[in-house]
Order: sequence, then structure tokens, then C-alpha cells
Amino acid sequence: MNQTLKQSTALMLFLVLLALTLSPLVLGSTPGETDTTKYEENDLHLLRGEHYLYLKASANVGEFHLRFSFPPDYQYQVPIQLDIFNDTTANIIHYGLEDDVNEPNQVINFTLGPMTADETALLHFTCRVLVKNHAFDDLPEYVEIPDPWDVPEETRTWLAATPVVQVHSLLINHKAQQLRGSSDNLIQFARQIAWYIKYHRYPLFVLQLNLGIFFSQDALTTLFINGENIGRGHLACAFFRSNNIPSRVLLAHNDQGFWTQMHYMLEYYAPDYGWVLLDPTKGETPYATKRQIINRVCYPEDEEDTKTDYIHPRMTGEERWLWIDKDNVQPHYVDCQEGSKSQMFKEGEITTDAFTADAAFFLTQQVFNQYKHYLGMPLIGENLGHFENATSYQDQALSEFSGSNMPGYIKNMNHAYNEYTSIIL
Repeated sequence: MNQTLKQSTALMLFLVLLALTLSPLVLGSTPGETDTTKYEENDLHLLRGEHYLYLKASANVGEFHLRFSFPPDYQYQVPIQLDIFNDTTANIIHYGLEDDVNEPNQVINFTLGPMTADETALLHFTCRVLVKNHAFDDLPEYVEIPDPWDVPEETRTWLAATPVVQVHSLLINHKAQQLRGSSDNLIQFARQIAWYIKYHRYPLFVLQLNLGIFFSQDALTTLFINGENIGRGHLACAFFRSNNIPSRVLLAHNDQGFWTQMHYMLEYYAPDYGWVLLDPTKGETPYATKRQIINRVCYPEDEEDTKTDYIHPRMTGEERWLWIDKDNVQPHYVDCQEGSKSQMFKEGEITTDAFTADAAFFLTQQVFNQYKHYLGMPLIGENLGHFENATSYQDQALSEFSGSNMPGYIKNMNHAYNEYTSIIL
């Protein structure tokens, strides 16, 4: 870290500590007390994604690598820590966090030891994420649907047609035009799309769900017979893109309260505002950020490189969230009760003033950047001691947050940062 960056970071950390002294935390008031000072409030949420990933070898295989999507540092969320549970049976030789090819995505890269034919191994791990809630209350009621030349260059990637998002389908374009009507209001159009993708031909969805006979989850198939959140996401993207509105699939874990493989959501781009969340299962937009962990922002190439190992074999078209570099090892799914499964849990919530929330969020980003950099490095001696002290402080910070103690969270995260910056290589 260069000297200028160290100085600017140190200044921000000073402001974090200053916030604890000068900014009153809004953690609830005592009955009878009157607070005459008004502060803008912000909700911070501690969410945890837990993964059981069973692997099965179809033949003897040597050392191999497995890459698994890890929540990115993305707008309103920042990851904190990765933990491996003790019941893991896979032979983990090494693991670390890496940037993926496309920003802001990142992955856990596991190096795993040999497996024999028909052997099953478990990777059981969890990741905690700090989420700053944004309910999109500031989204205007009217945003004009953009002309093609008005779409920002950096968002045009998500106007593409792909095998599962058939933008140029005449049937999809016709239905999109029906949903849009004569209005040029993007927000109204988005709400029409959200309602339609959930409820159109809903009895067919219920029949597929009860019989377990889901078919391909591309946009066109979903237009005919409805689909899971995967197909609904693809269909919504096709509707948006056919009207020059960038849209993209997000892989997420949300607050459904049961084990899944992965949840699919999407974002659409509102000019002069930014990306807006839509949940295809709820049929709602905008959708608050506190209700899910975003695991991956999908690009068109993700839509073209789809998974085929869903628990319903004919349900093709999922974007990948894990990659194994040996053909003889596959993830093992049964029914999301047995075998591989994932779920999100909420571990804490604190309402505080906006300055303190922003300071805590910034500090968490700084700590995570250090943690990610050193995780998996062959540290020894004092450097190893500093790393172990830092992760211990992070553990304590998480405990303090779960107990709604924001000063305790910030204090321990600041200690963690100091320990990381004491590592000298």
C-alpha cells in the first residue's frame, strides 16, 4: 500500500471513530425520552449464505480445482468473511478469493485433493455479507424509456440477444409491446413486466412445480408455459432488452426460508438513476436490497454457458455459479433436502444515522480488501499472528453486530484493519 493511500485510509478510519463520538446511534429510544434532533437513518443488515456442496467422482481423479461464486463488493453490499465448517470431508489443499474475469464478480478457488470412483465429498462453507438497505424510495415515478443512442455505453453489454434471452423473437416482441402499451414510462413498463412474468399461465407453473417436470428455462419457453425464477428472469430480460432497456440476471440467495440451489433475480437500467432490482418470484419491482445476497452479476456470456445439473434434468438454461476443471467430478444434487443445497440467513440488523452507516460500510470494505489479499497466503511468524488476530477481531465484530452493538462492530473492525496493515511481506 503506498503512502498516500495509507494516509487517506487512516483519515477515513479516524472519521469512523469520530462518528462514534459525534453521531448519535439510532438503536431505539428509552420510553419517555424526546429527541428533538432529526437525522437521516440507514439500515444495515448482516446476512449469511450457507452452502452444502457435495461432489461425486465418476472415475478416479487427481488434484483438481473448483471455483464457486462469492458475493461481490457491489454497490450496497460488501462481503466480510468466508468460513469452512468442520464437517467438510473434501480434501482442501488450498483456497483463496480471486477476482473473476468480469467485474465486480469474484470466486472462491478451491484446490482439492484426489477422489476415487464413486466417492462423495462435502464442502460446507458460509460467507457473511454487510448490506446497506436501499428500498429505491428515491426512484422517480416516471423515467422515459431510452432511445438506442441514449443508452450509456457501459450498459450496452446487457442489450444482447443470447440463446436463453431471445430478444429478436417476434412473439416476445409482440408481448412486450402489449405490456408497454402506448406509454413511454419505463417504471410503469417494469411493473407490468414484473406482474406478467409471475402470473401469466400460472396454473401451468403450479402443475410443473407439483409434478417436477420443468422444461427449458429460456425466455421463449417461459412465454409459453411459465417457468421457475430462472425462466422468468430470462423472459423479463428479453422484454426489457427488446425495448432498448439494459437488463441482466443476478444470482442471489434470498429470504425464502428454505434450501435451494440458487435464486435468480434481475436488474434493469433506469437512465439518470441506475440499476433497479426486480424479483421474478415475487413479481415485484423495485425490490429492497436487504432481502438477498447477490452472488454474481451475469453477463451475456454467462447466459450462453449454462448449467445442466439441476435436480430436474430437463430444466436447462441456468447460468453457472461453479466451475470444476475435471469432467469426472460433478456436483451432487438430490432434492435440496439431501445433497447440495444453499440458503440465506439474517443474523443482525442495526438502524443508525447515515454518516455512521456509511463509515461502517467503508471500513468493512477496507477490512475485506485486506482479508481477501492475505487469505490463502503462506504467512509465517509475526505475519501469521497478525492475520489470525485480524480474523479473530472480525469474528468478534460479527458477534457485536448480531447483538446490535454498532460501536463494538466498528471498534473490532478497526482493530482487524490495524492487524492486517501490520503484515510486512
